[in-house]
Amino acid sequence: MKYAKPLSAICAFALVSCMISGCTGENNSSEGNMTSSQISQTEENSEQLNSETKTGTTAVLTTDTAKLVGRTYLDDDTLWAAFSGAGAEFVYTGKKLEITIVGDNAATAGNADNQARVGIYVDGERVVDDMLDSKEKTYTAFESDEAKSVTVQIIKLSECAMSTFGIKPIKLAEGEKIEPTAAKDLKIEFIGDSITCGYGVDDEDKEHHFKTSTEDVTKAYAYKTAQQLNADYSIVSISGYGVISGYTANGKKVEAQTIPQYYDKLGFSYNRFADSMEVASLEWDFSNYTPDVVVINLGTNDASYAKTNEKKAEFEEGYIEFLKKVRSHNPDAFIFCAYGVMGVDLSTNIRNAIKEYTNQTGDERIQYCRLEMQNEAEDGIAADWHPSAKTHDKCAEQVVAKIKECYLDKE
Repeated sequence: MKYAKPLSAICAFALVSCMISGCTGENNSSEGNMTSSQISQTEENSEQLNSETKTGTTAVLTTDTAKLVGRTYLDDDTLWAAFSGAGAEFVYTGKKLEITIVGDNAATAGNADNQARVGIYVDGERVVDDMLDSKEKTYTAFESDEAKSVTVQIIKLSECAMSTFGIKPIKLAEGEKIEPTAAKDLKIEFIGDSITCGYGVDDEDKEHHFKTSTEDVTKAYAYKTAQQLNADYSIVSISGYGVISGYTANGKKVEAQTIPQYYDKLGFSYNRFADSMEVASLEWDFSNYTPDVVVINLGTNDASYAKTNEKKAEFEEGYIEFLKKVRSHNPDAFIFCAYGVMGVDLSTNIRNAIKEYTNQTGDERIQYCRLEMQNEAEDGIAADWHPSAKTHDKCAEQVVAKIKECYLDKE
């Protein structure tokens, strides 16, 4: 792995088989990835931004200059990201590209376990892998004696709860430019918990605990699924969270840690964008990204709470309501409900929920995807008993196969 040197510092559950029945699908696509409050600003500045890109000053990362990945938020010309995998992608043409990343309070709070992990790729090679331990860092991502065009990806490798980061406008020399990479034909949204975040994937010691430095969303099944299908992606995931309850060690319901309440937000974080904006208070505009496929992988944390028949029935009801919410925002998407890599306690209940949801709504564009338990002896195991990179590879292969059979091959 190659690491770029910072120039300056100013400044948190799987061999897989899928249960197949009645598969259908339709394709649908849309572009863009900005909140509604940003659209008017983008329109007003579009001509100016295009001019800046051509003449060589700075380029603010908007849909005019980059493909915005995941849920992002533009504030004072800085593009902020919270959820795992969020960031930007563009084609840079020039000799030297410097990228400046800004942090929130987690960067300077003194707890390295919570700092944001930054990944920058050039033509598919990771050239920056760094923990944001200061308010601002500038990286030389690309340098050449001759002007060249390269594809650049800036990815938030760690999850939203502990920290966020922002990408400042790109400085361009005379004659240099950036432009958005092409949209993919397939768009997928992944909704999940620590499994989807890639919790502990870089620390294959099950006795170790959470650190943002050992999270890497690009080694998790969701990102790998998108890669294998050549799809654009958006990820909504928070470690320890569930449908009706977050993980609990004492059997008491943890209502504060549920994904549904943040599904229509920019995310959740204990820190703030630009140290001033509460992430969970910012609404997400679903018209900015319209997935063809939605993959939900939730229930692992709920299983720590739903131990009785009464609580399992409560889980089923909550799951049905969440499916309705996801469908309301994604009327044309095919939904896949994956579960099982860290336990199968609620597999029957998820199946029941899918069946009852279909009975209530008549919606048959939904399938269950069974993820078999991870195999420590064969594939290893990561921090806090989470899936290893090998397990994530197996999960991705099976989710890809399911999407192909139930959706892509039906087109």
